[in-house]
Amino acid sequence: MTHYIGNRDVFSNQNIRHALPLPPPSAVEQKDEMAIYARFMRHLRHVPSSRMEIKILSAIQFTADIMDLSDAHVAKVLVDLGLRAPRVAFPADFLSFIDGALMRSPLDIGGPNAPMVELRDFWHSIGEDKFAAFKTNFDIAVPVLSA
Repeated sequence: MTHYIGNRDVFSNQNIRHALPLPPPSAVEQKDEMAIYARFMRHLRHVPSSRMEIKILSAIQFTADIMDLSDAHVAKVLVDLGLRAPRVAFPADFLSFIDGALMRSPLDIGGPNAPMVELRDFWHSIGEDKFAAFKTNFDIAVPVLSA
């Protein structure tokens, strides 16, 4: 089995909308990543939905709740292992994290790593909005008038 991380030609076909992660190459040294991967894949089969985006999001949230981790951390580990899916399949915290990282240079602190850049390229290849990072809602503080 070949690992597709780093091979951008894999997603040149427009029909691929999801790619599930592969287990970590060294399961003995990467116990935490293997535990996240195993719980995610185990729960993914049991989500009662026909939409793969819903299954992925539900499995990420379930894994985070069971392991007492943040949704964003679980999503980042899975993306590092090769998870590729539309933006709607990821938690909002992860999307704000990756959008902030992708606005930096890869050489900056807090910049994107290679799997994040590949996820962005995947999003562009499936037709996701290139300006989705800028289309966020901000709460506006309204002054309270006292009587």
